[in-house]
Amino acid sequence: MKFIPDRFVLLMIGAVILALIFPQLGTSDGPLRLGTVTEWGIALVFFLHGANLDRQKLVTGLKNWRVHLLIQTTTFVVFPILGLILYFSLRQTLPEFLLLGFFFVAALPSTVSSSVAMTALARGNVPVAVFNATLSGLLGMIITPALMSIVTATGETNFSVLDAMVDIAITLLLPFILGQLARPLIKTLLVKYKSITSKIDRGVILLIVFSSFAESTAGGVWSQFSLVEFVVTIALVLVFLGLAFSYTIFASKRLSLPLDDESATVFCGSTKSLANGAPIAQILFAGNPSLGLIMLPLMLYHQLQLMACAVMAQRYARKTEEMLEAAAADAPAS
Repeated sequence: MKFIPDRFVLLMIGAVILALIFPQLGTSDGPLRLGTVTEWGIALVFFLHGANLDRQKLVTGLKNWRVHLLIQTTTFVVFPILGLILYFSLRQTLPEFLLLGFFFVAALPSTVSSSVAMTALARGNVPVAVFNATLSGLLGMIITPALMSIVTATGETNFSVLDAMVDIAITLLLPFILGQLARPLIKTLLVKYKSITSKIDRGVILLIVFSSFAESTAGGVWSQFSLVEFVVTIALVLVFLGLAFSYTIFASKRLSLPLDDESATVFCGSTKSLANGAPIAQILFAGNPSLGLIMLPLMLYHQLQLMACAVMAQRYARKTEEMLEAAAADAPAS
């Protein structure tokens, strides 16, 4: 089978290469003024997220509280505990900005579109996935900066958690609420131009990636990062991902969840959002020359989770199909 790289992955790689070659173009005070451009772009993206949210889908998935509790505790309790273990156990081995990046991955909310899409592909419980993905994104605006304050208080990077929450509320939550309020007026337009709104989302992420890596290049941060550390980063990302899958599958089976709920738990509980993570990083680490490298574990995790989830979704779909066929074979003939 021929492997064809995802177009967005190629564009992200291109943004990184461009930032390495022309770093001055991507700095916040450079000729493109990307600091201001990305701020407005982030606000627009979260306005569109709010406008696209169908509240009825959330209500549909509200009742399955055991699954919701498992997914949210995996995202905001189990993952951060793993992140803290890694952060404090490897402080004498890996650079501070790299450990910060790993804990940032651990503290982030789940993906929205990817987890729902993978659950649908797996023939899982889509309403549960929609509810938890949306709830996770909203909780992450508060919980992620609070979790980050745990490690920044002991490390080289410091920020006020209250200031960070206020900045996130103004930059992300306010546009989201405005989008939700505007939904009745622009819902038809959003459906008609769905392809354009998705391109805006990805375009802003690409700008953030380009700007972040340009700032790191201009600040000479890459000279502090070796090939060995890059290989270690990939290895640790794979370990993180493997533990996430293992825990969500194990916990689902311990709770005797049906297969459709298990697949929703796996895809919502083990994934981390680049769409939310990139804007949050831009706010939390504004002005930090190591921002590009802090985001590196998230970028790697994002790509590897998509590939792993695609394989697992197909397996869940086959299991579901086999169960349905077996049930049909066992059913008495009418």
